[in-house]
Amino acid sequence: MQATAKLEVGQHAPEFRLKGPGGQMVTLSEYRGRKNVVLVFFPLAFSGTCSHPLPAVEQFTTQFEQLGGTVLGISVDSHFSNTEFARKLRLSFPLLSDFKREASTAYGVFIPEMNHSARAVFVVDLQGRVAYVDVSADPGDPDKMPSNQRIFDVLKGLQ
Repeated sequence: MQATAKLEVGQHAPEFRLKGPGGQMVTLSEYRGRKNVVLVFFPLAFSGTCSHPLPAVEQFTTQFEQLGGTVLGISVDSHFSNTEFARKLRLSFPLLSDFKREASTAYGVFIPEMNHSARAVFVVDLQGRVAYVDVSADPGDPDKMPSNQRIFDVLKGLQ
């Protein structure tokens, strides 16, 4: 029941169009040429395994932004659930709804047996190419969260 990303560093990141806060549509391509994007896939809103790692990402969003990156969280939950979850956790970055499981499937992190994605981070550069991939070996273990330090290093290298 483990997902292994089928994307590799250097490949074009799959485009997506997902509902964000307030139901607004967000696409990956709107950031192309403007910002590197840190995609944080998480299994489920309001689950114990996601209530701790996302605030850990929140603590570093300012540093990610200073390095030219922007964070987007993605789960299979509805945009209504994600909006409330982000409010509850006081997240400044948007959580996007992959309700149809298209983005998590395209990124190779959907776990069919569990009907949600793995915990994973992808960094997408200004040209829309994958610059970093980290997929948790165990999405249920919050201690297996991808490393913020590795994300910093990748974003520094992209400057």
